[in-house]
Amino acid sequence: MLQSYLNGLLIAIGLIVAIGAQNAFVLAQSLRREHHLPVAALCVLCDVLLVSAGVFGLASVLAQSPALLAVARWGGAAFLLWYGCKALRRAFARQVLAAADQRPRSRQAVLLSALAVTLLNPHVYLDTVLLIGSFGARQAVPQAYVAGAASASLLWFFTLALGAAWLAPWLARPATWRALDLGVALMMFTVAGQLIAG
Repeated sequence: MLQSYLNGLLIAIGLIVAIGAQNAFVLAQSLRREHHLPVAALCVLCDVLLVSAGVFGLASVLAQSPALLAVARWGGAAFLLWYGCKALRRAFARQVLAAADQRPRSRQAVLLSALAVTLLNPHVYLDTVLLIGSFGARQAVPQAYVAGAASASLLWFFTLALGAAWLAPWLARPATWRALDLGVALMMFTVAGQLIAG
């Protein structure tokens, strides 16, 4: 059970920490202190629902089809290797996040924007439903895996929401994102190796 939990935690952290549209949106809202806690909660809820759908929807399909299980295994490994290479490339590019000056928006407008950034991004489905979900469907305790992924999402988004103002000078440094991306690449290559090894 603990191994399934840790797998979910580490895989989800590796995928959600990488800078992207959703993280940039949460950071921008957090730096402005504009409905940042509801935005973080919404992102966590979306992650939990999508990961659960992937884990429990794919679990039964994969269990009945060794061919699909092989496709998920090798496809997941290929995606993780590609994602790791992408993180390595980002590690050597300059990246800076800053809060844009905007007029305050209503909570509803902000949450609708957060939903759009989250659900209209095709990568969220690749990451949560297909990749995290297919790996979770093969775990000994899928529920513990989902709990691990949910913990990762909760920790990450609320860390961004609560710590963005304090972290702003640190997040403005390209070296910070370089270190994060190097860590993400290492984690992705490690998990891909586990999938390839079976």
